[in-house]
Amino acid sequence: MLHPFTRNYTDHCTDAGFQFEFHCDCCGNGFKSSFIRSTTYGKRKSGETLSRGLGSIGGMFGGKLSGITNTLENGANLFRDKLDTYGPEWREEQERAFDVAQEEIKPYFTKCPSCNKWVCADCWNEEEGLCIECAPREASYVAKARNQAMRRNIDELAETATVWTGKLETRTTLCPHCGKPSGSGKFCNSCGKPLNQNICKNCGAPLAPGLKFCGECGAKVETNPVCPNCGFENAPGTKFCGECGTKL
Repeated sequence: MLHPFTRNYTDHCTDAGFQFEFHCDCCGNGFKSSFIRSTTYGKRKSGETLSRGLGSIGGMFGGKLSGITNTLENGANLFRDKLDTYGPEWREEQERAFDVAQEEIKPYFTKCPSCNKWVCADCWNEEEGLCIECAPREASYVAKARNQAMRRNIDELAETATVWTGKLETRTTLCPHCGKPSGSGKFCNSCGKPLNQNICKNCGAPLAPGLKFCGECGAKVETNPVCPNCGFENAPGTKFCGECGTKL
């Protein structure tokens, strides 16, 4: 029965030979031992070769020699069967190879006196004399803790951050010509007429740009006064500029 020094190992043995891989109890990294050829495998292959050779001789001579050949072949089969029963011998070889493999790989591991785990050099804290699970390296632990705190702070700020300052309201502008929703452009989405056309305040008739008098009622068209100081366009009837306060 195999008795490993570490609880984690992989058996890569075949009938041709023996090889093992031992793993770190912390990170799982593995170290593979050298391949050891099985001697029982060599004996088994020799028996198979002898059997095939005797079969060829029987096929060549046949006739009177067939009885002798059959006798020799049966003897070879018995010899091969005997070799096939060497399961215990192969097992003993495996156990010896396992001990050799452990002696080869064991120097790559250190046993933690706290948790009794066998760990590789990457998982061993030399300063503390413990594995990094029992005694994490200070620099690595501080960096990890700082990073975790930073992420918590970011998450907390993200929960209270204002990322949008707009108003949750919608407006539907109706076209004065067709009465349907006009959209947000300069022309109506439904009828295509301009949306910024002036309307006569006296009779409500549409006014073409640049007219000074209404073509329907003859009323004077009130234009938006433009400030001579800043150029701001004020509403009709405004006496002082709403942008800079200049008298209009």
